[in-house]
Amino acid sequence: MAEPAIELIDIDKSFGAVRANRNINLEVERGTIHGIVGENGAGKSTLMSIIYGFYQADRGEIRVGGKAVEIVDPNAAIAAGIGMVHQHFMLVHNFTVVENVMLGAEKSPLLRQGIAAVRAELKRLAEEHSLDVDPDAVVEELPVGLQQRVEILKALYRGADVLILDEPTGVLTPAEADHLFAVLKQLRDEGKTIILITHKLREIMAITDAVSVMRQGEMVATRKTAETSVGELAELMVGRRVLLTVDKGEARPADVKLSVRNLTVRDGRGVVMVDDVSFDVRAGEIVGIAGVAGNGQSELLEAISGIRRAERGEIRLLGRDIDPVREADPAAIRKIGCAHVPEDRHYMGLVLPFEENENAILGYQDDARFRKGLLLDRDAMRRDARKKIADYDIRPPDCRLKTSNFSGGNQQKIVLAREMERDPDVLLIGQPTRGVDVGAIEFIHKRIVAMRDAGKAILLVSVELDEIRALTDRILVMFAGKIVGERGPEAAEGELGLLMAGVEEREAAE
Repeated sequence: MAEPAIELIDIDKSFGAVRANRNINLEVERGTIHGIVGENGAGKSTLMSIIYGFYQADRGEIRVGGKAVEIVDPNAAIAAGIGMVHQHFMLVHNFTVVENVMLGAEKSPLLRQGIAAVRAELKRLAEEHSLDVDPDAVVEELPVGLQQRVEILKALYRGADVLILDEPTGVLTPAEADHLFAVLKQLRDEGKTIILITHKLREIMAITDAVSVMRQGEMVATRKTAETSVGELAELMVGRRVLLTVDKGEARPADVKLSVRNLTVRDGRGVVMVDDVSFDVRAGEIVGIAGVAGNGQSELLEAISGIRRAERGEIRLLGRDIDPVREADPAAIRKIGCAHVPEDRHYMGLVLPFEENENAILGYQDDARFRKGLLLDRDAMRRDARKKIADYDIRPPDCRLKTSNFSGGNQQKIVLAREMERDPDVLLIGQPTRGVDVGAIEFIHKRIVAMRDAGKAILLVSVELDEIRALTDRILVMFAGKIVGERGPEAAEGELGLLMAGVEEREAAE
């Protein structure tokens, strides 16, 4: 038998009192796609960071192709033929594609031959692996799916035989995810080895050859994908049976709490992203906005929450008229009784260098509960944070830990706890379960339904069509900034998909 592409033997890693990895043993066969799943904080990303050299294990051994290697930094990992595509891309946004690929590879023989040789090699790799991208495009002007291609090309340019992808579909549209899977299968068939970290168990079942499950820092099981199921993997991850469907009764809509009329919003480039949009959200209902990312959903939430000024339109919130053109003020919107969970927790929801307890009150720091004269009451902040940590099962349970040291899913729970625990009458929520594990998804969905049942009005944006259909009471579909149709949650996925693609409502119904 051929030696495994990667073999981990008794890997152990602690951060202070937190033991992130416990005696991990893992074999990844060459030329396969191997999934790694587990709850948020289970130790998956820590383990992959050890393989890639961001961290060094406290003890244990890494073997590549049967040979023990010492991976002290990412350069050593690259030299060993290991590449990594991170959940949050490591790209310089104002550099071109070819400049990003060159960055960090200054000792490459191709680079010494000149940029033309690098561009030619990049073109060859792009054509060979179906990763077409303009080498002279500026990265910040590319959609997310193409930025991810740049990350993969960077790894391939450096000669990666083992490619680690951390939550690769978390920011992709369904079409982009499908293309990524096709690329990964092609790479596997060419002999590359793929390690895929994801919370999406259906993706694991669709694309992997084998899957390993981590729980609380330990490797608890490895299965051939063809010999397991979503239910078994979920139970192995969480340690109990998990409800994989949303359990909710009929909605009982009451008075209108949020009314939007003729709202038009432009982005920073002057492009109309929300085009004459009107709708209502009532107390006791969840209204979902479905659509491919980039069709105005983000700008819609930002305008309603006061983050972005509108060009024209009217908003009525809890009986008060808000002028979205002149009165864009997030603090004022919060005081009225509207909370907002932003789509991008890093860019808009958290200050990562802050401690958890500081992020737990962000935006509400002027509340009298957290003040001691002119200063913040640190003891009150920490008491409040510890309660939220317990109520939302945030791991590790340390309110003094910097927020950057929490996993993505636990960072999401910090934002959700902060906004939901304010008991708002209107909740705007973007991508509620992005990067969140199956157990936490169940928990978050229950919280959202409980708020609906308590008479709250909820406007929810998600790129996960299954989530939209399972969680909402009415579905509004956006395309090119307009609401192109309204459906109930029983609508077929194909019908919604046609509307999301811009097919006229009458055609989609036929």
